[in-house]
Amino acid sequence: MKVWMSLDMEGVAGIVDWDQCRPGSPGYALGCELLQAEVNAAVEGAIAGGATEVVLNDSHSRMANLDPRLVAGEAKYLSGRHKPMYMMQGLDETVDAAFFVGYHGSISGEASTMSHTYNPEVFSGARLNGRPVGESGINALVADHYGVPIAFVSGDEVTWEETAPFAEGAVNVVTKRSVTRASALNLHPSESCRLIRAGAEEAVRRVAAGRVQLPRVERPAVLDLDVQTADMADVATWARGAERTGVREVRIEGEDLLGVFRSFVAVNYITRQAGGR
Repeated sequence: MKVWMSLDMEGVAGIVDWDQCRPGSPGYALGCELLQAEVNAAVEGAIAGGATEVVLNDSHSRMANLDPRLVAGEAKYLSGRHKPMYMMQGLDETVDAAFFVGYHGSISGEASTMSHTYNPEVFSGARLNGRPVGESGINALVADHYGVPIAFVSGDEVTWEETAPFAEGAVNVVTKRSVTRASALNLHPSESCRLIRAGAEEAVRRVAAGRVQLPRVERPAVLDLDVQTADMADVATWARGAERTGVREVRIEGEDLLGVFRSFVAVNYITRQAGGR
């Protein structure tokens, strides 16, 4: 069984501040250590559950947050910026189960520690077929396209609430309880890793038993995006498939779920030139 994991950072136990997530900041080294421990726990659990191949896609910031020498289970490590499929790079029809590790809540949802949706300087909201979504919901487009179930999710409780509609039967590990966007009640890292290890093992077993459903995104998929300024909405239309539906609103629609996601990635990159980072 081939397991593919998308790794973010804000949903990791003990991480509550941007200083812990930004390369070059004083707290970044600790953030990387906490992330590496949870990722390794997920890898170890997946292998214990029967995974024969594990691929890690680093999806945070510069996408090179792990020490490759310390990756558990000799898992393959996809790292580096400007990936065409961004957080979903490496997922294809050969994958049996997708894991979202260290994920976080959306910019427009309930209070979630360091919540955002891809680029917080551009996006202020996103809806998929009318349902408010964060990164997990947008990324579900790719999982559904390739027929891969989202089998494991770790992060705060808001993350799971937003991902659950696309991950029926998945295992969830709540690593922290968000108090505000800048604070959380965290599990001890050792306990978080213990739960992730056990949860990853159970997730693989559930997939093998056919107990995890596909995301089941309704087609045609309609992805509505709210951006911060009118300029960003205008620039977004330079990407194929994106149309402006309001002063600060953009829509991407289509039967091809992968095509919708690719257009979103293009919008995400191109709008940075209109005031985003």
